[in-house]
Amino acid sequence: MTKSERKRRNKKSNDQQRFTADAAKTRKFKEPSKSSTFLDKMRARLSGGHFRMINEKLYTCTGKEALNYFQEEPSLFDLYHTGYKMQMSNWPEQPVNVIIGWLKKKSPSLVIADFGCGDALIAKSVENKVYSLDLVSNDPNIIACDMSNTPLVSSSIDVAVFCLSLMGTNYQSYIEEANRVLKPGGWLLIAEVKSRFDPNTGGADPEKFSNAISKLGFKSVKKDFSNKMFILFYFTKKDKQNSKREEIEWPSLKPCLYKRR
Repeated sequence: MTKSERKRRNKKSNDQQRFTADAAKTRKFKEPSKSSTFLDKMRARLSGGHFRMINEKLYTCTGKEALNYFQEEPSLFDLYHTGYKMQMSNWPEQPVNVIIGWLKKKSPSLVIADFGCGDALIAKSVENKVYSLDLVSNDPNIIACDMSNTPLVSSSIDVAVFCLSLMGTNYQSYIEEANRVLKPGGWLLIAEVKSRFDPNTGGADPEKFSNAISKLGFKSVKKDFSNKMFILFYFTKKDKQNSKREEIEWPSLKPCLYKRR
């Protein structure tokens, strides 16, 4: 082999080595390392675990206990709502959007109280005056309070909304508070997870739930079972309230707990 042939062969070999090295660098840049992928999965699992823990806490304590829980550690509220949004993203239809659609067909002069408002989507979506209520407020337009003891004036609200927010063990006191603040003839809208009202799996009987609210001083207008994920109850407050209210037997609502995946 001549000297010039050896030079050409060495150059070709060097070029191939550089190409292989460049390709390896490119792959390293484009493909996430196994360690980073593992860390991302671990973070997601930890976040999901925290959400499940907080979610279970909210379903198994009173509203006052939940308020104190978040007041001690407000960051848990944001963590909970991040997990909540991830869970809701799997639903084909959001109950809050159904309620917003219903409200838009009503007069914009109606005053609304959104109990357990989350990110206050109702207030952002309608022209009405909306009192957005939740356990923690990171927004000046949201009132932080116990849902059973709000600062709203009695008989000042036209529509009270509970959208997946009857979470406390004393949920009936939230509805009693809605009754206090609603005007005679005002609307009470409740959207809840369907499994909480399936007697075959430990859920409440929807008829017993509806009857309990009727005894409080409401008239049942409609029950919408058409969605596979949630139920919608529509009530109006009776014009005349019975001064001697009979004792109400409130059914226990099954907690909506998420399994670890």
